[in-house]
Amino acid sequence: MPTIEANSGIITQINVFTVKPENQQALVDHLIGAASVAQQIPGWKSISIHKSIDGKSVVNYAQAESLEAQERIFKELLEKGVIEKGHQFGEAHPGLYEAVYTLDNV
Repeated sequence: MPTIEANSGIITQINVFTVKPENQQALVDHLIGAASVAQQIPGWKSISIHKSIDGKSVVNYAQAESLEAQERIFKELLEKGVIEKGHQFGEAHPGLYEAVYTLDNV
């Protein structure tokens, strides 16, 4: 389950993919498969995948325990060709983030 907690040390990669509508589901399926690989790598925490209603984008929200774990996960996925395969479905715009503030209405 995703953890959104300020100053927790958790690193979140938010990757917005621009896709053609006919490629949207293929990218979602690829990311689900990539998650099963990433899940086996130490330091991996979670993934959430969102697809836009208009079919033109997919957002991948993936978390790792630390920056070091994120780097290890990325390196392993790159070496296994998982990253490169994702590029065939659309253009990726990744970024790494850490939560600094949250507000909950509980």
